[in-house]
Amino acid sequence: MTLQDGFVECPMTAELWNRETFLEKLRGIGVRGYHDKHPFHVAMNEGRLSPEALRGWVANRFYYQRNIPIKDAAILANCPVREVRRAWIHRILDHDGVSSGAVESAVLSGETAAHDALETAHTTASEGGIEAWLRLGEACELSRDELLDNRHLLPGVRFAVDAYVNFARSQPWPIAIASSLTELFAPDLMAARLAAFEKFYRWIDPRGLDYFRRRVTQARRDSDDALAITLEYCNTRELQREAVRALEFKCDVLWSMLDAIHHGYFKEGRSLVRSAGNFGDREIAAPA
Repeated sequence: MTLQDGFVECPMTAELWNRETFLEKLRGIGVRGYHDKHPFHVAMNEGRLSPEALRGWVANRFYYQRNIPIKDAAILANCPVREVRRAWIHRILDHDGVSSGAVESAVLSGETAAHDALETAHTTASEGGIEAWLRLGEACELSRDELLDNRHLLPGVRFAVDAYVNFARSQPWPIAIASSLTELFAPDLMAARLAAFEKFYRWIDPRGLDYFRRRVTQARRDSDDALAITLEYCNTRELQREAVRALEFKCDVLWSMLDAIHHGYFKEGRSLVRSAGNFGDREIAAPA
């Protein structure tokens, strides 16, 4: 039961928001609270991060990247709708990658195993987003081991990401899917981030920026899928409200991650090193 405009409203009988109203409420979350407005992100896109601060962001963001397929696996495990599972499962492969052997096995197990399909199996194989992020780390002079063993992971980032994975495990699957709708705002962010890296951070090997290039397209496709599912299956007023709250929660997760990174590595004009030995025990002034 909720109190609105002086009367009690029963969630089970409340009238659904129409499509336009629901979309407006979802998109309004991004306008108000998406992490592209965070001071650290603004500094990144304006070229004001030192190499130390940028490495700190790459290292900590990796913990989020490696947990995305775990989050999506939790959603799949909770979802009884086959059509939704079939639409969602590619997200795990997008991040974990697909080996050429797995592609060949899938082709051979099908009803038709065309010769040309086998020939394209190796080109169909994908390294995945996690591997692409590891290459980004290497382009920033971070070793794979530094990322894989969470050597530079800040407690606040770990807490925020773990909270997001637990949310996906514990919430009804349509609400967990709604939390992923930050992807609605990601294509523009990725394009702006790529342009900023190419303009201001030329010390990074451009081959390491492939993750951003592919996500411009992937995020648009993924957001279209997630939005369609949310609009169809959040089919009561209460589910619609919970979907909006879930998107707010996800924005809070991303914002909290940047709060922790900003506190750990960045002040105007200087990059802060958390502890002795971090990133080679160096401290470098941010570019003017």
